[in-house]
Order: sequence, then C-alpha cells, then structure tokens
Amino acid sequence: MTHPVPPAPYLHFPGTAREALTFYAHVFGGSVQIHTFAEFGTDGPGESVAHGYLEGSPVQLFAADIAGDQLPLRCEGLMLSLLGTADAATLREWFSRLADGGRVVDDLQVRPWGASDGQVIDRYGLHWLIGFEDEG
Repeated sequence: MTHPVPPAPYLHFPGTAREALTFYAHVFGGSVQIHTFAEFGTDGPGESVAHGYLEGSPVQLFAADIAGDQLPLRCEGLMLSLLGTADAATLREWFSRLADGGRVVDDLQVRPWGASDGQVIDRYGLHWLIGFEDEG
C-alpha cells in the first residue's frame, strides 16, 4: 500500500522569495536551497530566485520570484493545514514563529471537542491552520 503524498506549495513572490524561504527555514527548520535566473540561464532578473526550496525540513515548500508577467502570490480562500503534523510543542512553536510579523486570525486554543487549533497569516500572506489532538 502506498501512502498519499501531500501537495507541496510552489509560491511565486514579488522579489522576496529568498527572504521568505529563509523565514520558513527559521520557522520549520532545514536549509534553504536557491538557484538564480542567472544560474539557470533563463529570462528573469539575474540574482532573483528562479527556483528555491527548503531542504531537510518537515514542511515542504518551493518558491521563486516572479518574472515577466507572472502574478505574485495572493492567498484568499485557502489555508495550509499543519493539523497533527508534529508534536504539540513543535506546533505551538511553529504557530508563534509564523505569527512573528504576521497576524493571528484565531488564537491557538483548546476547542469544545478537545482538540487544539488556531489560524495565523504570516508576514508573506500565507494562511496557516495549525492544530493537534492533545498535548501528549
């Protein structure tokens, strides 16, 4: 039996991909791998990010800077869910780090059904749902 592979977001930033990936590496761990337009020899601002990603992180993210007439990231009607993806202490830490420079939509709290969850929009506009079943 194969296990489902979650989709990995590929984000297009308006010239802030390197900064955003560095932020997400701080939040989730891992290292940032960057390839520039100049390195790939493709159309786009030379030192801008043509392809970048988190390596060795429990959260998989890809990103690039926009080039030409590409549209930058705009997150509406979508949440990236990290429900039960790590222990409670780790998820609390991720929530706190994502909130730094961002906006808490709904505090991370125990719900009437016993689980804990909360929502935060980080400084780059990504809307995250973070939660866990118990503190164990």
